[in-house]
Amino acid sequence: MSFLWPHSLWLLLLVPATAAGYRLLRKTTLITHRGLEFSPPGAARHAPPALFALAMVLLLTATARPTAFVLTPMEGRTVILAIDVSGSMSAEDVTPTRLDAAKAAARDFVSALPASARIGIVAFSDEAQLVQAPVADRGEVLFAIDSLQTQNGTAIGRGIIASLEAAFPDARFELAEPESAAAGSSAPRLAAATRPRTGEAEAAIILLTDGQNSHGPNPLDVAPLAAERGVRIYTVGVGTSHGEIRDARGFSAMVGIDEETLLRVAGLTGGEYFYASSAPDLRQVYSRLSAKVVLTRIQTEITALLCAAAALVATVSAAMSLLWFGRVL
Repeated sequence: MSFLWPHSLWLLLLVPATAAGYRLLRKTTLITHRGLEFSPPGAARHAPPALFALAMVLLLTATARPTAFVLTPMEGRTVILAIDVSGSMSAEDVTPTRLDAAKAAARDFVSALPASARIGIVAFSDEAQLVQAPVADRGEVLFAIDSLQTQNGTAIGRGIIASLEAAFPDARFELAEPESAAAGSSAPRLAAATRPRTGEAEAAIILLTDGQNSHGPNPLDVAPLAAERGVRIYTVGVGTSHGEIRDARGFSAMVGIDEETLLRVAGLTGGEYFYASSAPDLRQVYSRLSAKVVLTRIQTEITALLCAAAALVATVSAAMSLLWFGRVL
């Protein structure tokens, strides 16, 4: 908690002064009227003045205009669902298949989001494509999810780029060659054609995959572009250690998740990594994400809240005093 007018907190010194005055007055009253008034047994008789003192503390603290960070729904939030549609998503270790389980969980997720949220769908295999631009129409989004089919390869980095371009249609994210060999590597680097903005963006990316990056740029090179724009990437790994796929010739291959990369991508952007080994796990993950991606922490003044609490405490104090002593304090 912080305060807009912190100097007003000096007024809290009035509380111990008032308490001392009450104690002196109480002592004088007991000497003058000893045995003439009812008093609850034990320390209970001090409850009304203690509550009154608490009400004073709350009111005097309110004069300093306190502020606190609270979770508030973000209006117009854009959420991009980036879903892996590589061949390994046809593995049946997550029933009925990894992709079908992901689509079912995504449908539930979309239905749970506030109507003001705009949702886009990106599918990535060895390439990435925007399947549905961000819209508020849930029917279009659900149709796009149902249309997803498995393809080949896993290009997680390209999936992130396509998601950023969907969230920021006026920006371009492209591969650029390093300016000189002194850059330390001859590999291409990613650059945003428009100047990135900082702070919390009104967009979030939920990236689901069951494998490892096999095509395109390294996701760890792409993630900083999202971080520069304040976009959090929540990564979801789906599958089990015994998942496998079979090719047309009947040969099987084990498929695993690059959890280290997914953890680091989420960490670089302020997001979070989740793991799901079953369809119920996936639904639970998306249920938790539905709150994370549409809520934002904002600093707001809570003076009114403290005043309301002070009024309630003072009312209880007065009621107890009237009941026990026939007077207000």
